[in-house]
Amino acid sequence: MPRGDKDKYTSKQKRQAAHIEDGYEKRGVGKDEAEARAWATVNKMSGGGKKSGSGVGKATNKTPARKGGRKGGAASAARPKAARKASAKKAAVTRRKRTG
Repeated sequence: MPRGDKDKYTSKQKRQAAHIEDGYEKRGVGKDEAEARAWATVNKMSGGGKKSGSGVGKATNKTPARKGGRKGGAASAARPKAARKASAKKAAVTRRKRTG
């Protein structure tokens, strides 16, 4: 089996990877990088492809999926209030320009 072949993954794992990839792309990560990160997350959660036999599987470790949401905010909290406020104002102006 060539590297990168996804035949050994279940349909649920493929759906999870696609969903994670979409999330990364929405945040501005490139297509290839988003795909790599998504599969890395799925592998970390499930231990790789599970579609081999019908034996008893291992429990899914959900902490890698939760990690992304929990990581955010630390860098922002370390910045002074004036810098955060200026950044928010700039973002609001950009959003207004882009929406119409």
